[in-house]
Amino acid sequence: MTRLRMLGLTGVLVVAFGALAGPALATTGEDRNPLVIGHRGASGYLPEHTLQSYALAIDLGADYVEPDLVATKDGVLIARHEPNIVNTTDVASRPEFADRKRKMMVDGVEEEGFFASDFTLAEIKTLRAVQPLAERPQQFNGRFEIPTLREVIALVKRKARMAHRRLGIYPETKHPTYHQDLGLALERRLLRELRRVGWNRRSAPVFIQSFEQANLRELNRLTSVRLVQLVDANDVKPDGTLDFTAPYDRPYDFTKSGDPALLARQFSFFATDEGLDEVKTYADGIGPWKPYILASAATDRNGDGTVGDENGDGLTNETDRSLLRPTDLVDRAHARGLLVHPYTFRDEQRRLAGDYRGNPVNEILRFYELGVDGLFADFPDTAFAARELLALGSIGGPGTP
Repeated sequence: MTRLRMLGLTGVLVVAFGALAGPALATTGEDRNPLVIGHRGASGYLPEHTLQSYALAIDLGADYVEPDLVATKDGVLIARHEPNIVNTTDVASRPEFADRKRKMMVDGVEEEGFFASDFTLAEIKTLRAVQPLAERPQQFNGRFEIPTLREVIALVKRKARMAHRRLGIYPETKHPTYHQDLGLALERRLLRELRRVGWNRRSAPVFIQSFEQANLRELNRLTSVRLVQLVDANDVKPDGTLDFTAPYDRPYDFTKSGDPALLARQFSFFATDEGLDEVKTYADGIGPWKPYILASAATDRNGDGTVGDENGDGLTNETDRSLLRPTDLVDRAHARGLLVHPYTFRDEQRRLAGDYRGNPVNEILRFYELGVDGLFADFPDTAFAARELLALGSIGGPGTP
């Protein structure tokens, strides 16, 4: 049982406000391996992309926290998963902003909602974060502000001093082409914030990630900070192969370029030898969706002649699927000197292949066994616990209790 399971939800709130200390680790100039990356903070427990969520992630053992970056109307970088903030803030309940609701094209897809670029930072600061997933705790909705990148950096540096640990940030430039078209390009704004705190250097505890390629190439020209090419897909088919339905077929800068050579590429290009060779010319690693490394398939596990609800719980989800053989992506990336940081690891049982027997630690241990250099987790305590087991050599098969 992980530390947070023992604490219970009351304990989550205690940790969120700093009453518990994080794991005691020596401060060094090197990263832990494998890294525990708090995906949007500790987003399994608290509303994502808030200072409280990032602080909790660190207290639960995360080495890095991930602020997704979008820009406000006045060009300030804030932490939100998408430019459309309708699902992650209380903006829809604010009558003073009702006239801001509109439709916009984001990466070729029309969305309706409220967009960060229509709000000044001062207006954003009046909003409060909410938990977008109904299955996760809702009692913290409306309590926490939307942070700026500057505030996130200050928090991480303060926590590092307090805990005597090397802690860092793993920002993602969200929809860079979209922001560039708005005149709110993210890249130089991000580098200015890093330069301000002495983190615009290779040895800094920073990784910059993106699903697009062009902005990573630009960043490679502008900074020595470590860069990571994200690798996406739309879904996993019943047979375990990946589906590349738009808009998750290719990086949007490829789509918008009109270049036949780029239009012929899907995200899966980055998992080929040619693609990895290309990534090596401008980035330091890849961040693949985890099925690129180890996928699952729908199988007739219970022998009833059909594929569907294999465990008899009345639902059809990931628990009814079985793991396939792992790919050699990690080994091929490592052969080129590229780091591998897959995403996203979540604790809910419905998200775990049946082989893991409902235990998310088993899934993370399996990926650690496959040699990943770190991973993104919504529940950082689970990834931390798995790493402790790894260090102790307490590793069995996928079904280890």
